[in-house]
Amino acid sequence: MHPEETLVTRPLAEVRPNTWDFLREAMIAPTGFREYDARWRYPQEINLPGMTALGLGLGTQMQRRGIRPEIAVGNDYRDYSLAIKQALMLGLVQAGITVRDIGPALSPMAYFSQFHLDAPAVAMVTASHNPNGWTGVKMGFERPLTHGPDEMVELRDIVLEGKGEARPGGGWVRADGVREAYIHDLVTDFRMTRPLKVVCATGNGTASDFAPEILDRIGVEVVPLHCDLDYTFPNYNPNPEAMEMLHDMARAVKESGADLALGFDGDGDRCGVVDNEGEEIFADKMGVILARDYARLYPGAKFVVDVKSTGLYHSDPELRALGATTEYWKTGHSHMKRRVHATGALAGFEKSGHYFLAGPVGRGYDCGMRVAVEICKLMDRNPGKSLADLRRALPRTWSSPTMSPHCADTEKYAVLDRLVAKLQTLHGQGGTLGGRAIADIVTVNGARVMLKNGAWGLVRASSNTPNLVVVCESPDSEAELRAIFADLDSVIRSEPAVGDYDQSL
Repeated sequence: MHPEETLVTRPLAEVRPNTWDFLREAMIAPTGFREYDARWRYPQEINLPGMTALGLGLGTQMQRRGIRPEIAVGNDYRDYSLAIKQALMLGLVQAGITVRDIGPALSPMAYFSQFHLDAPAVAMVTASHNPNGWTGVKMGFERPLTHGPDEMVELRDIVLEGKGEARPGGGWVRADGVREAYIHDLVTDFRMTRPLKVVCATGNGTASDFAPEILDRIGVEVVPLHCDLDYTFPNYNPNPEAMEMLHDMARAVKESGADLALGFDGDGDRCGVVDNEGEEIFADKMGVILARDYARLYPGAKFVVDVKSTGLYHSDPELRALGATTEYWKTGHSHMKRRVHATGALAGFEKSGHYFLAGPVGRGYDCGMRVAVEICKLMDRNPGKSLADLRRALPRTWSSPTMSPHCADTEKYAVLDRLVAKLQTLHGQGGTLGGRAIADIVTVNGARVMLKNGAWGLVRASSNTPNLVVVCESPDSEAELRAIFADLDSVIRSEPAVGDYDQSL
């Protein structure tokens, strides 16, 4: 292909399905370019020529950065993902990139393929945990990292301003065997020595073709729960943060007498956990359980957790006695991956269910399958204990759910800046939340107000939706939790642009 053969124009910002132009002209809603990936409703917010324009832009970004023009590309198990991927690959080829098509995949399998195929870039077509009707792309250049805000702004500008550059030399090759290599990498060095019965919940999503086999191959007795591939998701959307899926996992544990349940989202980069008593263990608390175990194996280990996570990482006596240190960082899989990589941390834990396990445990990217294997290893190293025993061994805390008051995308960041300033002023004046003195305010991602007894309250702006995010925790009582929230909310309510909560205490 010669450059003059492709006339690049700006994509249309208004997407018009069921029109003549929809089948020919690139249409992309600009809002799909998020902080660390791209995500649209299809076909309401992007069409196939728009995906080709995205591929051309991504390939142009690679060429401008001097990256070897080769990329691994995969897609999740949805009925429209193959068409989306083919449109994306067409644009990459137009940009002079050689595409190595790994076929249907989990996001962590695509990340793994960068190592396995020695590919300098990756693009994974996936709607992640979003329901059907959504699509998107997770992409990265410097393994094990994915695009952060700077890379996304650069890509957005190339695509939306029609600056994609066609070049000769592109091509497509089929890369077989990556799935088998990925599974082998997960199971080759470990086999259970104690009996372990695990409910494996995949919500009929992509992980159905991976998780049961992986658990079986390490010697786990698998109780499958909706593990038949079915991209209509006949039971519920695969999302282990959703109570519908978690309640189903808890029911299956009680009915089967399993030792625990592991649930996976639509692209397999997150893992949800329910213990043998049917109690959900949020990923931040599961992270503390794993961190205790890792700190014994790797003295002085460093961890990174997102600002929505429990304060136990700082206050837990066992972690402190083992010399472990923890940094609180920005919420978001790309932010967390980058911080774990930059600081040389052993692991990162995010409350949403992303775990980032670095060497020697993992490769630094978020992989629900790796976490599942690591939780089984944890149980193997504690043969006389149940997962509920390990949960109860943690100091008790009272935590709020993630609460999201509405705030328009056009206003939320300015509102947050003012809220941070008000909370810093309160701190400087010796103020309190819930009657407790403020010890510190962590401002890497909004304001996490740390109190003298280890309690805290957080307000930040959502990266993807028109709202703020509020979370609180107390190590003392539910009454103190409610008092902290009431005081924090009174500051938030000083901003008239903040609307109603989706849920509250």
